[in-house]
Amino acid sequence: MRSFARLVLLAACAVALLTTIAAADTPGAHPAYLHALSDLRYARAHLGQPVSSAQADADEQLAIEEIDAAIREVKEAAIDDGKNLNDHPDVDPGWGRGDRLRRALDLLDRAHKEIDEREQDSYARGLKKRALHHIDEARKAVRHAIKAERHE
Repeated sequence: MRSFARLVLLAACAVALLTTIAAADTPGAHPAYLHALSDLRYARAHLGQPVSSAQADADEQLAIEEIDAAIREVKEAAIDDGKNLNDHPDVDPGWGRGDRLRRALDLLDRAHKEIDEREQDSYARGLKKRALHHIDEARKAVRHAIKAERHE
């Protein structure tokens, strides 16, 4: 009888362990937010390169600040993926400033689209709204930097 009880206990533990492992690979309620976090980190990396123009530097710094604020909001609205700001693909060192700005804008546009989905949770709706505002402000700053780049 004792052997049978141990066998049942062992089987129950195995089932619990397998269920936990399977759940770890299941995306959360907001997988798009996690994609947006990756895009925001990568956009930030494109903007974090040194520039020569003081105005362009100010635009990029403002965009970085807005991206950081958006990241904070997204992390609060969704499950934090635990990655730091430097966890992103490498920025191509051969790209010029204009290329990096345009790529950052593409990534910000994609992050905006990923976050801007229907939200049921009223608390998360407020966080989403604030994150979208920060992304919009970052996009505005990057667009301004692109215009300044064209006129240099």
